[in-house]
Amino acid sequence: MRAARLVETFGSAAEVRNASPAQLRRVKGIGEHLSASIASELRQADPLARAELELAQSLGVHLIQQDHNDYPPLLRQMHTAPLLLYAKGTRAESPLDAYPLAVIGSRECTHYGIEQAERFAGVLASSGITVVSGGARGIDSAAHRGALRSLGRTVAILGCGLAHTYPPENKELFDAICSLDDHGRPRGMLLSELPLNTPPSAENFPARNRLISGMSLGVLVIEAGMRSGALITARIAAEDHGREVMALPGRVDSRASAGSHDLLKSGGATLVTDPGDVLQLLETPARHLYHGTHQARYEPIEANRAADLFQAPPDHPPADLLPNPVAVRVYAALAEPRTLDELVVLTALAPGDLLPVLTMLEIQKRIIRAGPHFRRRA
Repeated sequence: MRAARLVETFGSAAEVRNASPAQLRRVKGIGEHLSASIASELRQADPLARAELELAQSLGVHLIQQDHNDYPPLLRQMHTAPLLLYAKGTRAESPLDAYPLAVIGSRECTHYGIEQAERFAGVLASSGITVVSGGARGIDSAAHRGALRSLGRTVAILGCGLAHTYPPENKELFDAICSLDDHGRPRGMLLSELPLNTPPSAENFPARNRLISGMSLGVLVIEAGMRSGALITARIAAEDHGREVMALPGRVDSRASAGSHDLLKSGGATLVTDPGDVLQLLETPARHLYHGTHQARYEPIEANRAADLFQAPPDHPPADLLPNPVAVRVYAALAEPRTLDELVVLTALAPGDLLPVLTMLEIQKRIIRAGPHFRRRA
């Protein structure tokens, strides 16, 4: 974000490099000490940049700037979108990469999780969905494999620089992702926002998760325990990006699915049991993406703006609804009793997307039905 502010303030990266410490201090969040440090580092940047570019070329890695056509369009909408991405492999021409879906879950998963990740990813990839995941052990790797086996597209977003292979046992999988199919078409690509020699440190992965969510139309949680990083990605998807979040149920006594079940019980995800359910849930956001209205439609609604959007009284939605921006939208629209048709107009949700949210709010005793109308409980 600081780099983006610098470029926005000075107009280009080249102008940032020519700025004095005094000029750098004009930028929000940059004080006297930091401005001097930035100016000093920039004066030493040329040889480091040349070495990085030479290493990228030797590894077959190319750099994608934020204004380039190959930059993922949904990722570009994020306030924290990287100015630069490192990529290995090739982004397919539209429409092959037009509709990405994140398929995520725990590293420590069961045979059921592996089986379902490969099944869902395979069917969805063969339907034209690009499967996005983190390249990790467990569910991530199964999702990538399922997409490749169905001759579909997949993207792995890594938590290390592309000079590293992590986990090391996935070298063959990553090579397959970057290869061409029998018709000479690219199968997918590896992406990272990190410099090439950045090692796979634990602190890199939460930031990486925002890219998995931000690049995708929705997030599908296959199998996640209570401490799984997949739950972080699901939370980011709902709270920060306004994405569709879906979860597959597991055995009720399975600790491997405890996090997924918690998401479903709290209303933080929509239950899916078949790849067709996912396609149905993605239909509306995909349509908005196609028509160029996705950012306006799916930008998360801040709690203090919900009332204004729906001309509702200036109250706040219950705090436990905030992780689910669609539920916030519906709850705000019910400032007075509404019919289903009125809610469709007010929320811009299709009836098939709206009804599960209304059912969830009824179960939580937030709303009740009164004839053809829905209204908040007193």
